[in-house]
Amino acid sequence: MNDDVLTFGIEEEFFVVDRDGRLSQTGDAVVDAADEEEGELQQELTRSQAESATGICTTHDEAEHQLTTLRAELARSAARRDCRLLPSGCAPLSETALPAITPNPRYERMAEHFGATARTSHTCGCHVHIAIPDRETGIRVINHIRPFLPALLTVTANSAICDGYDTGYASWRYQQWNRWPSAGSPPLFASLDHYDGIVDAWLRAGAILDRAMVYWDVRLSEKQPTVEFRFADVAATPGEAVLLGVLIRGLVGTILASEGRPADLSNEVLRAQIWRASREGVSGRCPHFRTGDLAPASDVLDDVVTFAAGALEEIGDLDFVRDGYARLVAEGSGADRQRARFEKRRRAEDVVDLLAGRPGFRRSPAG
Repeated sequence: MNDDVLTFGIEEEFFVVDRDGRLSQTGDAVVDAADEEEGELQQELTRSQAESATGICTTHDEAEHQLTTLRAELARSAARRDCRLLPSGCAPLSETALPAITPNPRYERMAEHFGATARTSHTCGCHVHIAIPDRETGIRVINHIRPFLPALLTVTANSAICDGYDTGYASWRYQQWNRWPSAGSPPLFASLDHYDGIVDAWLRAGAILDRAMVYWDVRLSEKQPTVEFRFADVAATPGEAVLLGVLIRGLVGTILASEGRPADLSNEVLRAQIWRASREGVSGRCPHFRTGDLAPASDVLDDVVTFAAGALEEIGDLDFVRDGYARLVAEGSGADRQRARFEKRRRAEDVVDLLAGRPGFRRSPAG
């Protein structure tokens, strides 16, 4: 492996639910009582959630080991409170009350300022960080990777069932999350100043309270020297999360090794393309990153892998990605599995049991 390999990290958000699958208010306590042997565990906006973050990773095996370990520790901590850890982009069961906000000054300020948006955009995502040498390079990555976002969204789509019914979307979370004023697909930036100018205008308008609330699908991280990808649902399994992470890393590596201008893709068109991908997921059709025409999402993903194959092979990820992609297409995404389980008895509780009811987490990307 090249010594200059791009490092990466993955963050995952989870729901904490009780034995009946209802949202628990113990997520902050679950995090506080868990042991961190590697990576990091964090509280989230609501007390019904918990978050994990790997350390800096160089290989897919390292990332998968850390994600599996972190999930298992959170699950053990939840079990001690008669609760379960639920990897789903949206809560499958309907709730009778809004989730409680974690007692943290920043979170409480967000809840007061944004009202129902903060309390009802209740979703769990997967965030992938890719190391970059500087912010200007980050802008270049964002501009060039925009056309790939619809296909990438299908990899971990995992929120078909929400509030007790089939939403008709593979990633209903993506629709819910986009109610935040700073969320959605990033525009084509003319420069780093263009990026910072938009963020500064949001701050002046009160549309965000701080720069950490920049919620574009891809953004410059304010805490690490990384580009952060924030569009994805939390994956049903660690393997699927790593599949997404290393595929993004391969695309970034390909972009950095190439020259040329980014595609002239308007944000209005990109938003519509991502909507289509969130609607149908990996088992449906998706706009192609080159033409914008609809094609089977499996074919589009195959072309994404081919596009990034050189960088993936150099890093040592190509076989992992090809195997994971093949299983994903053959067995479906988390959303496909949610929907199949729900259709058997029309019970959202069965979806909770599918994702959180078994001890441990399988390593296969297909789950």
